Amino acid sequence: MKMTVGQRWVLALTSLAALMITLDALVVTTALPSIQRDLHASIAQLEWTINAYNLSFAVLLMAGAALGDRYGRRRVLMVGLVLFGVASVGCALAPGLGWLIAARAAQGIGAAAVLPVAMSLLSAAFGPEQRTRALGLFTAVTGLATLGGPLVGGAVVQGLAWQWIFWLNVPIGAVLVPLIATRLSESFGAARAVDYRGIALVSVAAFGLVWGLVRGNESGWASGEVVGAFAVAAVALAGFVRWELRTPTPLIPMRWFGSRAFSAGNAVGLLLFASIFSGAFFFTQFLQLVQHNGPLGAGLRLAPWTVTLFLVAPIAGKQVNRFGERALIVTGLLMQAIGYGWIALTASPELSYPALIAPFVISGIGVSMAIPAAQSAVLRAVPLPAIGAASGTFNTLRQLGGAFGIAVPAAVFAAIGGLDSVQAFSDGFVGAIGTAAALALAGAGIGLLIPGGAPTPQDISADTAERLGAAS
Repeated sequence: MKMTVGQRWVLALTSLAALMITLDALVVTTALPSIQRDLHASIAQLEWTINAYNLSFAVLLMAGAALGDRYGRRRVLMVGLVLFGVASVGCALAPGLGWLIAARAAQGIGAAAVLPVAMSLLSAAFGPEQRTRALGLFTAVTGLATLGGPLVGGAVVQGLAWQWIFWLNVPIGAVLVPLIATRLSESFGAARAVDYRGIALVSVAAFGLVWGLVRGNESGWASGEVVGAFAVAAVALAGFVRWELRTPTPLIPMRWFGSRAFSAGNAVGLLLFASIFSGAFFFTQFLQLVQHNGPLGAGLRLAPWTVTLFLVAPIAGKQVNRFGERALIVTGLLMQAIGYGWIALTASPELSYPALIAPFVISGIGVSMAIPAAQSAVLRAVPLPAIGAASGTFNTLRQLGGAFGIAVPAAVFAAIGGLDSVQAFSDGFVGAIGTAAALALAGAGIGLLIPGGAPTPQDISADTAERLGAAS
């Protein structure tokens, strides 16, 4: 069945909105050395330029979906895009790191309003027989962000300046908002209460943990500041779990974690994306600061990693029903650990770029296998009516994984290296990527807890692709 004109508008506008949001999670990575030079940033401050976005995005994703259902998805999508655009202006005009970090957090809030309601609008516009194809096209477009983020960022920084990676969001948003207002119909879901207490508790827990990790080397791991941050995080996390078990409208339904597949799949997703974001954060800097490539050159040299991810993931997703989630997750994360470990063992100021190509490809193939399998494990563990909330849980935890995947290896980097010289950066890089390899290896171990074997025939139905698309 062919798409109507209205459906084409929905697919095009929601895909472009999601592309812009997803792109901004990675486009900053190739700009980090330029930001560091212009704003005299430390490695901890560079972490916050990424993590301020990741944390606010992660903890508000579920709230964005609930607000869209209650107040109108089109309305929330437009508000989110306006906020994202205004925050982008704040990033571009930032006179210092504090301003930039605050504006990045505001961008994350806007992103949390855009992405889940874009998915909801798309799902509402297409019937069951068309939805799988529409979600596949939506996922392919947003997947370009993985391929294009470092490359676009490098081209813009080298051709213009790092501020332009944020300025470019403004005209895109200025075109999208009026088109959404005139071309899309309003859509509502079942009215749901927003779990504000849950949002507050998980925000405090995530912020406290990341703050302690970022400040540990500078303030001392036994200092009152760091110990206090970890203690606040632990108390807030315990309070969050307790509250989620009691409230009738939980942000994250805790009862689902009683399923081994659901728990292990989400843990794998967190560790998988921790490893991916760690690589994106450090590879772009190593290619520029140690191997002396420009921003565009660094983005191009990451292609064996990013292109592999883009090309292999759709093929790997089709193999889930044949081999089962556990085999793909464990194999994929072992390949990720091997690729990163290879780089950590060989990295030095004298390392030539060709020596990075093979481990980049191995790592890219590995994560391409693991991502769709982890999504499948989570979504197959819940009833079909619950896939929206399960998808939101998976996406929340993978964004939190991105934040922790920068904070933990960066703490290792700061302990043994620094930004003072090529050798110091190389020393820290070895430790950071070795830590990222360990995160991937831990994910492979947890993946063994997922029930093995291919899904039974009754588990394989027309909604399988829809389940996978809903988590993308």
